This record gives sequence, structure tokens and C-alpha cells, in this order.
Amino acid sequence: MSSLNLDDFTDLIERPDGGVRRDAEARRERQIVPPGALGRLDALGEWLAAAQSAVPVRPVERPRVVLFAGDHGIAELGVSGRVAGSASELVREVLEGGRPVSILARRLGVPVRVVDMALDCDPAELPEDVVRHRVRRGSGRIDVEDALTLEEAEAAFRAGVAVADEEADSGTDLVVLGDVSVGGTTAAGVLVAALCGTDASVVTGRGGTGIDDLAWMRKCAAIRDALRRARPVLGDQLQLLATVGGADLAAITGFLLQSAVRKLPVVLDGVVVAACALVGQRIAFRAPDWWLAGQNSGEPGQTKALDRMALDPLLDHGVTVGEGAGGLLALPLVQAASALAAELPEKPAVSEEEPEKVSDEE
Repeated sequence: MSSLNLDDFTDLIERPDGGVRRDAEARRERQIVPPGALGRLDALGEWLAAAQSAVPVRPVERPRVVLFAGDHGIAELGVSGRVAGSASELVREVLEGGRPVSILARRLGVPVRVVDMALDCDPAELPEDVVRHRVRRGSGRIDVEDALTLEEAEAAFRAGVAVADEEADSGTDLVVLGDVSVGGTTAAGVLVAALCGTDASVVTGRGGTGIDDLAWMRKCAAIRDALRRARPVLGDQLQLLATVGGADLAAITGFLLQSAVRKLPVVLDGVVVAACALVGQRIAFRAPDWWLAGQNSGEPGQTKALDRMALDPLLDHGVTVGEGAGGLLALPLVQAASALAAELPEKPAVSEEEPEKVSDEE
């Protein structure tokens, strides 16, 4: 029996300040560029103002990329374009600066944080600040066994909460959230299918590295089999993450919810994060008000999850590589929206003409 009461998040999470948003809208009406002329940037700037409880909105100056990493046992079935248990290689490439997210982050001046939750490698191979939250080595094969024990799922969830607190306490003002995993998109597909009440084929995509038709069929069958194990535990979100999720997915869910508690805006990247966000919405219905969908990767599971949460991606570039790269592409758009909302001058006040004086001699 878990000691974690997920219902607490429903009470702890408030919506972004509606009064501040109305003030931001009123200020936008007074600016020299007509409302609507900036398209979606208007709504984005007003959302940021409400999230910050500040008019004019403050610039986004301390963004951070946070990536949760893990290996998934389901990858043993050949459902991924990468070898099972090889996510640690991706993590090393991120840390060494050779992955797409590393290059984009370097160009944009954004620090990248990687959090190992269940990589299938010796923790001594990676820096201490990466591995200190690890729950276990790899997650179980979800078509035939649980990904985690309930205790491990709770530990991973609490680790995600702790990382969100660390980021909020350090002054991070926006997070681009992603994953580094092998087999993670299969687990994500199971969560989306289970929570949306749909079939495996509807949510099965081809992953970050792309897979051929045979691998897609194996992946679809794996999601179908895991889905049978997921349905009986749909009423308990922590048990659901333990049964068909993984340590990295449980941590992402905890991170998302605690970020909403701490009023820290998050840009979602990829199908894995979208699936975790869907779990988070089940736990606390107001939480998605603190999240932005960075870009549409084209993964059907991501599309399904974002539709269910009514989150419209900022970009549509079809970036499937994961690891926060697609979400990071949306960051300049968010920063542009905050700059325009804050810095566009207001129209001069129109003073009423004084009425003509009538001469006493007339």
C-alpha cells in the first residue's frame, strides 16, 4: 500500500491567475499593434502573465531543459530502432554535446539537466548528479510483468517531485521537459491507449529513430498485450505507472504535477511526456493549465494525448528524436511572446478637447 496520496495535488494546484490574465488582455488592447495582429503570440503572452502573476509579463531568462532517462524491458522484443538497454549511450552523447538537444541548447544558451531513473548500466559510468535519483536498473517487460513495484513507482514519483522543487528553488522560470529512453514510446503508447480507451493500433507510432513495418507490428502487439494488464488498474494512477509505465515515466508525472504546484511553466516534448501529462491530468484536472505543448512530432499517441488535454502544439515540425529537442525549438517563440507583451509601447492617451468658451459679450 502506497503512503503517497495523489489526491492532494487536486487541492494544491491552482489555475494561473485569471485576474492577471484579464489585466494582460486589457494592456494588450492599449498597445500600438492591434490585438490579433500577432496571432497566437498574443494568447501566449497573456498565458505567461497569468502564470507569473505579473503585468507586464517578465522575460523568460532562466529556462532549463530537464530530461528523465531510463531503459525499458519491452525493448527486448525489438520494438525500438535502438538496441535494448542502450539509453545510457544516448545520455552520454547528450552530456558530451553531440545530440540534437545539446546543440540546440548550446545555441540558445540553455542548460541541460539529465536525471537517470532506470538506465541499464553501472551508475559509476555516469556523473553523480545524473544518477543520484536512480530507482532501479531498467524497467520490467510490461507485456508480461510490471515495470516497477509499487514502492519503486512511489520512489520514482517522489524523485520527480524533488527535481521540480530543486528547479523552482534555483530560479528556473520555464522548463522544457523531455525523455531519453529506449522502449519508452511503447510504454507511453500503453498509457495513452488505456487512458483514452482506444486500441493499440491507434496509438502505435514508429518512435524516435524510426522502425520498419515488422518492428511496428511487434510494437503494436506489445502495446496490445500490455494494455490488457493496464485496464484492471486504471483507477489507481500510481499502480498504473508501476504496471505499464516505468521509473522515468513515474518521475516525469511527479515532476509535471509538482511544477504545477510551484507555478513553474513547462513545455512538453514528445509522446512520452505527453503520456505522463495525461496521467497527471487524471490526478489533478487543473494541472494542464501550466503546460504548453512544444511541437507536434507526428506520433499518433502524442496527438491523442494532447487532444484529450486540449493542448495545441506551438509548432508542427514532426521532430521525433525526443530528448526535448522539439520542445526546445518552441522556446524562442515563448520568449518572443513575453518580449512583445512586455515591451510594445502603448498608444498615446486620447484627451477630450475642451469645449469652446462662449464670450460674455455675445
